[in-house]
Amino acid sequence: MDLVTLAKNPVPSGARTGTFRSYDGVKLRFARWEGTREPARGTVCVFQGRSEFIEKYFEVVADLRRRGFTVATFDWRGQGGSERLLSNPRKGHVRSFGDYDQDLAAFMKEVVLPNCPPPFIALAHSMGGHILLRNASAPQSWFSRIVLSAPMIAISSKELSYPPPMPRLYSEVLCAMGLGRMYAPGGSDRALDEDPFEGNVLTSDRERYTRNCLVIETAPRLGLGSPTIRWVRSALRSIATVSAPSYAAQVKVPLLLFAAGMDQVVSTTAIEELGTRLKVGSHILIPQARHEILQETDEVRHDFWAAFDSYLGIDGIAP
Repeated sequence: MDLVTLAKNPVPSGARTGTFRSYDGVKLRFARWEGTREPARGTVCVFQGRSEFIEKYFEVVADLRRRGFTVATFDWRGQGGSERLLSNPRKGHVRSFGDYDQDLAAFMKEVVLPNCPPPFIALAHSMGGHILLRNASAPQSWFSRIVLSAPMIAISSKELSYPPPMPRLYSEVLCAMGLGRMYAPGGSDRALDEDPFEGNVLTSDRERYTRNCLVIETAPRLGLGSPTIRWVRSALRSIATVSAPSYAAQVKVPLLLFAAGMDQVVSTTAIEELGTRLKVGSHILIPQARHEILQETDEVRHDFWAAFDSYLGIDGIAP
C-alpha cells in the first residue's frame, strides 16, 4: 500500500514499500529507507505505539537517516495501513499480544534480515516499546540495543475506567462471556489524532499534532479508534508479566528507556522502577514531555536525540 504524502509531511525520498504476511496470513504494510550520510551505522527498526502509522514517523525517519542509519518500519496488525481484524476497521483489536510477537518476527525475517545492514537497533514507542520489552528477554535477539520511548509497562490510572484490579477482572469476565470485540468502556470509533489540540494528552507541540491530524483527515483509513475489551485483556495480561519485579533480571539486550514527566497515557513511575532494576539498561526522564516524546516540541526532541546519540556514540549531527 502506498504511503500518504502531504506538503507538510512528505514521504522521505527513496522509500521502498510493500506488504508481507504474518504467521497467520494477516497482511502487514512496511517501508524502508537507506541512510543519507556516511558512515553507515546499520539499521534502526522503528516500532509504533497503538493506533499509529508509518506516516507519523517520517520526521523520525529523516532524523535517523541523517545519522547514517538505514530505517525499516511497519504497521502492526489491525492498525495503520495493515490489515484490520474486525468488520469495524476502527476497533483496536488483537487476539493476544503473542500475535504482535509473531508480527515482529515476520518483519525481521521477511523485510529486515534480507535487505538491511546490521547491526540492528530497535527504536519503539509505547505499545511498540512493550512488545520490544517482551522480546528483550528472549534467549536470542535480533537487536544489539533497544531504545524505548514512553514504553507501556503499565497503563496510567487516568486511562483506566476502574481502579486496579477491576480492569483486569472486568476484561476477563467480559471476554469469557464472548464480548471481547466490544469497545472498552467509553470507547468509540474516533481516533486520538482526530481530537482538538487543546486538552490532548499526546504532545504539547501544536504544529506536529496538527500535521498528524491532517494525515488522518487525508486518509481516514489510517485512523484507529479505542481498544476492544479483548485488546485490554491481552494488554493487562502482558503488563502483569513485564512489570513483575523479577522481569528486569531476564532482560538480555541493553535498554535505554525514556520516560515523559507529563505522561497521562502510560505510567512514568513504572518506567522509572524498571529502569532502576535493569542490569543491562538505564532510564532518562524528560520532565516537560507528554506521552509522544518523538512528536514533542523541538526542545524535548533535542533532549531525546542528544541522549540517543550519546548512548550510541554518535557525534556531530546537524539539526
